[in-house]
Amino acid sequence: MTDNSEAWQVPAGQYWDIDALASELRAAREDWRAAHNSHAEHGAAGFPSRVVLEKIMAALCGALFPLRLGPSFVRAHNEDAFVAETLQTALSRLYGQIRLELGYSMVDAPGTAIDSEAGRIIGHFAHALPRLRRLIDTDVEAAYAGDPAARSVDEVLLCYPCILAIVHHRLAHLLHGLGAPLVARIISEIANSKTGIDIHPGAAIGEAFFIDHGTGVVIGATAIVGKRVRLYQAVTLGARSFAVDEEGALRRGLARHPIVEDDVVVYAGATILGRVTIGAGSVIGGNVWLTSDVAPGSVVTQAQSSRDVENSERRSLLAK
Repeated sequence: MTDNSEAWQVPAGQYWDIDALASELRAAREDWRAAHNSHAEHGAAGFPSRVVLEKIMAALCGALFPLRLGPSFVRAHNEDAFVAETLQTALSRLYGQIRLELGYSMVDAPGTAIDSEAGRIIGHFAHALPRLRRLIDTDVEAAYAGDPAARSVDEVLLCYPCILAIVHHRLAHLLHGLGAPLVARIISEIANSKTGIDIHPGAAIGEAFFIDHGTGVVIGATAIVGKRVRLYQAVTLGARSFAVDEEGALRRGLARHPIVEDDVVVYAGATILGRVTIGAGSVIGGNVWLTSDVAPGSVVTQAQSSRDVENSERRSLLAK
């Protein structure tokens, strides 16, 4: 079937007044800026680009794992050269994206101050990459150890969505802490769109972290996850409520998400809300709803429904 959409050309001005539309949209922009105490120059240099950051992240993944996540031409003999060249380009481009964010958040600062701050952030980020690579190795090993379907660590690295999400989170969390929260949030949303795993870059996650399957997992901004924690699909580590100030506006920056201590397993569909602590070594069953602390070593399962109880009692009477 031929696409003839190009043939349907509407004569200019027949169905809309372009000058009126442009004028009304300008008025909407001005109203927005006035309401948010902004102005046209705020962010005029541009904002960090999701498209550019997606390419940067692909390059950084390749530099961290060149023989697995790099391009097909990479071999042992040219691995170091590829890593050096890729890092040089990716870090330079990331510096530019960070500078765009700082130009927006430091709107009244001189260019030299923005350059200096962007340099500080990218410098710390770059020198942390070897440590992050070793940290991500523990995540890959945890996935392999925790899933009998995995045949090798290479399969985990190449195929498991949780690894893609965790690599993005490790890098985004570092940038978030260094002072580039917008770039970090974009990176986390890139991973979310690819995997269905939504981890806020502010969340602190310990080593050997494994999300089995992963789709629908949500981890909030102030969540703290310990070492060797395993989550299954559709788990939520979220906020129970949102505090407001005297004027009814949300109070930001408060610790409102769970603390999950070391060696905890949370099964599919569990929802844990608020600043509660799940004690070390606990097991949280599927579809459990928790809004209170759990002692270390606990096993929490979903309560029986009233219908289940009635059926159980009926079977007991018939047996007599």
